[in-house]
Amino acid sequence: MLEETNDTEELIGRVAALDIGKAELVCCVRVPSPEAPGKRGRRLQEVRTYQTMTRSLLVLAERLAELGVTRVVMEATSDYCKSPFYLLEAQGFEVWLVNARDVKHLPGRPKTDRLDAVWLAKVAERQMLRPSFVPPPAIRRLRDLTRYRTDLVGVRTAEKQRVEKLLEDAQIKLSVVASDIFGVSGRAMLAALLAGERDPKVLARLARTRLRAKIGQLEEAFTGHFSDHHAFLLARMLSRIDQASADIAELEAKIDQEVAPFAAAADRLDEITGVGRTAAQVIIAEIGTDMGRFPTPGHLASWAKFAPGSSSRLANPRARPPLALATPTLPGC
Repeated sequence: MLEETNDTEELIGRVAALDIGKAELVCCVRVPSPEAPGKRGRRLQEVRTYQTMTRSLLVLAERLAELGVTRVVMEATSDYCKSPFYLLEAQGFEVWLVNARDVKHLPGRPKTDRLDAVWLAKVAERQMLRPSFVPPPAIRRLRDLTRYRTDLVGVRTAEKQRVEKLLEDAQIKLSVVASDIFGVSGRAMLAALLAGERDPKVLARLARTRLRAKIGQLEEAFTGHFSDHHAFLLARMLSRIDQASADIAELEAKIDQEVAPFAAAADRLDEITGVGRTAAQVIIAEIGTDMGRFPTPGHLASWAKFAPGSSSRLANPRARPPLALATPTLPGC
């Protein structure tokens, strides 16, 4: 015998969904309708467009508070979601950042911004979504610093590679003899080249420590055609390398300050073979210290994209990879 049921208790009572763009966002709010005969379970809905400037977002927060919204859901859309997320989070709302892939896989999704917001609100109120991992503010600050340090190290490495190519262009084979042309000996030789020294014997005698055993090879390496044109470019490149090194040093000092509250976790990670101080800082910046967000070690490995692939994937590189076990964070959030 079939019985009539009322499943509205499973709905989130007051929910808002945001469809976010660069200049504006569309907000859909869904709240319970005052009960009336024959209208049990009906919902009230409001759809408005707001600018993404801070003042307009504060107006949005006031409106959500006025309507008693308890959860705000938004898709992970590039960096545009950061401003609304951080502001609403600071205003005390429960803010969910959801993976756009999870929403797109649901059938019937509309295509316009306005209908997108309505669709997201309806899906959210039925608890069909799960939040992405967004670390707390302290971890986000540390992540900004460690990721920027990685970028600067990449910039410095690229500039060092340009120096080596420039020396090859000048037929200077220093990198064949010296494993690190930017060590003490290498920088002394490069400085001499910039100062106008071109005699291979004089340049070779600038070698220090173990490199002095290769003075004959260094003389051969410096027998080239280093011109004023090369000197001009080399000066610019070395200047950029030095500036990047200075910036990295400042970043590392700031990272040490930010990671201080997590010193115990950093020390434990540093004890792992192959994980040094820098890697420990990056691990904390990327996943935080609350492992309760990941039900099992396998979930964490999958989220970090270290889960092993299936044999069918290895046999067919064009096959789709398995879905992650945990919803990943939006880069930068």
